[in-house]
Amino acid sequence: MKNSKRIAILQPLIPHYRMEFFTRLNNNIPTDVFVYDKDNKEYFNLSSYKVKTLPCIKIKGVLLYLPFVFMHKQYTSIVCMLHFAHITTWILLLLNMIFHRKQIILWGHGISVKRYLAEEKKCNWLLRFMISMSDGVWLYTDKEVDLWKKEFPHKSIISLNNTISGIDKIVKYVSPLSRTDLQRKYGIKEEFIFLFCARFNSPYRRIDLLLNAINKLDNKKNAFIIIGDGNNKPDFSNYKNVYDIGETYDRNIKNDLFSLANVYFQPGWVGLSIVEAMAYGLPIFTFKRSENIKQCVEYSYIKNGYNGLIFNDVDDFIYKVNNISISEINKMGVNAKNYVRNNLSMQNMVESALSIL
Repeated sequence: MKNSKRIAILQPLIPHYRMEFFTRLNNNIPTDVFVYDKDNKEYFNLSSYKVKTLPCIKIKGVLLYLPFVFMHKQYTSIVCMLHFAHITTWILLLLNMIFHRKQIILWGHGISVKRYLAEEKKCNWLLRFMISMSDGVWLYTDKEVDLWKKEFPHKSIISLNNTISGIDKIVKYVSPLSRTDLQRKYGIKEEFIFLFCARFNSPYRRIDLLLNAINKLDNKKNAFIIIGDGNNKPDFSNYKNVYDIGETYDRNIKNDLFSLANVYFQPGWVGLSIVEAMAYGLPIFTFKRSENIKQCVEYSYIKNGYNGLIFNDVDDFIYKVNNISISEINKMGVNAKNYVRNNLSMQNMVESALSIL
């Protein structure tokens, strides 16, 4: 029997890590993705997923887009962004409340990354109003769902358990080279290796803490592999124990480097990069969320002492790094990989999305 459902999804753009999600979703229900920021390539390696461009106007963070395509009768469900500055989405929600011709799902962060400490205690009132008008919500993590289910216990609100394209292959990957061979290949002599893999595009990464850690740890024992580029990237050339790879999306190179490292270390603004690291079996080291250290919603994947360590400050980081055993590191790495395998598969993300369509 032919599937009578068809979905229209609004996104700013489609980064490479989201391509598999949309492909699998489309394999279950015909899905059209509309983007309004397709030409913005500053921070993302964009995917080749076929999209449709939607005319829009953006003024100081406020978005107006043409809504007419979403009113077409072929679409049984519309997935808009959970963003209170999207004026057209408010209009669609209001019209749908009056005529109720479509299912409207909102997709986004249930807690603002920048206002997390306040909003995890008290929901944003604009988002509350927006969600009340919708038919359901796709959030990224269980913690966000727990918060909003208290507000709307009977509404269809689910966690996608946000993950990345290719995650299932990464979990299964085993390097054909030994760690010693990989060290020789990349010229790394230090015995303990930290890996950082993120874009240097935001001050919230807290690169000052990264540099502080590099300066304070023994540079004869500890190495730092840096993957990433961006306007805020410091000059690492003066550090003999820092191996600056630059920006790369080459899976073969990343297979080597993630297999070589002992730990994934990112001081702040941790997001989907930790999912990739955990899939390779790396424990996550980062700093405690605070007013000065912002963390993305994926921070909730880190279970302190189980699949990573969360530090109070640099001194706490230095002390624990100098006193932790390799066996403890390896155990947390196994737990990290198992966490991804059990909770963050792409199949799980797609099935969660489909569950309320």
